[in-house]
Amino acid sequence: MFTVYNTLSREKVPFEPLEAGKVKLYACGITIYDQCHIGHARALITYDTICRHLRATGWDVTYVRNITDVDDKIIARAEQNGEAIADLTERYIAAMDADAAELNVLPPDVQPRATQWIDEMIALIQTLIEKDHAYPGDNGDVYYAVESFEGYGKLSGRSLEDQRAGERIAVDEHKRHPLDFVLWKAAKPDEPQWESPWGPGRPGWHIECSAMARHTLGEHFDIHGGGSDLIFPHHENEIAQSEAANGCTLANYWVHNGMITRDGEKMSKSLGNFDTVRDLLALYHGEEIRFFVVSAQYRSPLAFGAGSLDQARAGLTRLYNALRDQPLDAAHDAAAVARFDAAMNDDFNTPVALSVLFDLAGDANRARDQADAGAAATAASTLAALGQRLGVLYLPAEDYLKRDAGEGALSAEEVDALVAERIQARADKDFARADAIRVQLTESGITLEDAGGTTQWRRH
Repeated sequence: MFTVYNTLSREKVPFEPLEAGKVKLYACGITIYDQCHIGHARALITYDTICRHLRATGWDVTYVRNITDVDDKIIARAEQNGEAIADLTERYIAAMDADAAELNVLPPDVQPRATQWIDEMIALIQTLIEKDHAYPGDNGDVYYAVESFEGYGKLSGRSLEDQRAGERIAVDEHKRHPLDFVLWKAAKPDEPQWESPWGPGRPGWHIECSAMARHTLGEHFDIHGGGSDLIFPHHENEIAQSEAANGCTLANYWVHNGMITRDGEKMSKSLGNFDTVRDLLALYHGEEIRFFVVSAQYRSPLAFGAGSLDQARAGLTRLYNALRDQPLDAAHDAAAVARFDAAMNDDFNTPVALSVLFDLAGDANRARDQADAGAAATAASTLAALGQRLGVLYLPAEDYLKRDAGEGALSAEEVDALVAERIQARADKDFARADAIRVQLTESGITLEDAGGTTQWRRH
């Protein structure tokens, strides 16, 4: 049985698709005005991992992940840079795609951009006005009337009364209720704008996903995902807009990944406490970043700090070592596959799934030590196949273990030459030189393994 934690019902429940064997998944993507940071990487990796597992276990998945390419922050950044908005967004979309590829994140089936769906947003706003869920203000904006939707607050658990009592809300004379939110913003000088029945302007952020989800997956679909920071107000407002306009449930299951934290605070661009994926990729392999992300269950907060990626590297190295010099075309260990599937079917519990991988690595190493080639091949083949379902262990073992370590590090050719020199020194009984080479390699991040009359090396 496949279970998932549903934010809407606040419990883990069995998954029942709208259509047998098929899953329609929409995940909120990135507002594209800067480089992706490690928090963005977690969301990208989370929903990629979910899709990989569903597809591997027989589900036909349609995965939509949007791009917000018109927004206050985008406009401000383009103005700050003195560049056209389209140039800014194209540059950062290309950077996002490059980062995602390094993290082994597969492209979504559909990746709509907000600016491509303006007509659909206008039509959705018109429907809301006709149904008395929205109204034009006398300032040219159009607002959603939160009091018109009986279920407002059901996702976040925040009632209108609680919000008014617990928050300071700026007075806006154009609104009927302080919590009413903007669906359409009247045009300002030198900002992007489109014609509408209410005058030139641009969409508010929340209406974008309601329109894109409806026109890519339909009015009612299976799973809506995103970061937990989007539960309120973004996803709450999506529900209000979509369900008021369409007259039906928007998504049956709401799935939210936890935030990455640093020093106990959410990592974000606004706080300035983030590391970009691009900067991290200069120091670590993309697979190590991905391994770090899947080491925690997707809903839990994930602390990022000194040593986080070093620990991921050590764990990944251990798994790749078990695959070294092993054929990967043997039969799979059915019991291990069943344990892995049970973990992933339990709300995508990747830490437990990873524990299965480490058990298989131990099995492969023991079988190799006992010269049981068949058992070693079975364990290694199962390890590689299950790892790839998490988006890791997709490289030949030698390619990872002897990977390029960047500027200033010894190249693979230089290490090979030193290893060969050490082998000759040992043959010549020049043990002082052999020991000196080992020390030199160790200080350069190289681990030597002497066994069976041969020497192998790997980066550590």
